[in-house]
Amino acid sequence: MTQSSESQEPTRGSEQGSQTDAPESPTSQSMQEFYGLQKELFTATLALTGIIFFSVWMFYNLNIALNYLIGACTGVVYLRMLGKDVERLSNQSAKLSKTRFALFIGLIIVASQWNQLQIMPIFLGFLTYKAAIIVYMLRTLQS
Repeated sequence: MTQSSESQEPTRGSEQGSQTDAPESPTSQSMQEFYGLQKELFTATLALTGIIFFSVWMFYNLNIALNYLIGACTGVVYLRMLGKDVERLSNQSAKLSKTRFALFIGLIIVASQWNQLQIMPIFLGFLTYKAAIIVYMLRTLQS
């Protein structure tokens, strides 16, 4: 290629530079903030789940820790479903779906009917995502 043909053809770097120089729309910026919050909540939830799981295993027994883990995994799925609903709410829908609550009700029904499962560790495991929200709120208040 000659010098003149290089200047006429845009390079990938110049295309990307022109895209990032353009001001972002408020919707795009708020969605980026939402995705950042969502990622931070998932990370905090998974970290708390691991810490609490091993703590319960050490202080109680593996059966109770596994019950907690079932609830915590269901809480993570619930949080993911909530995130998708909120994302859909911003794009097209005017209301949230109620299938997330059915997930929790189904979990408690299965735990109450199955003799091997214990309701309290499963319920507390499910609430782990709420603890992650509290941790996030405390971090944002400090900064």
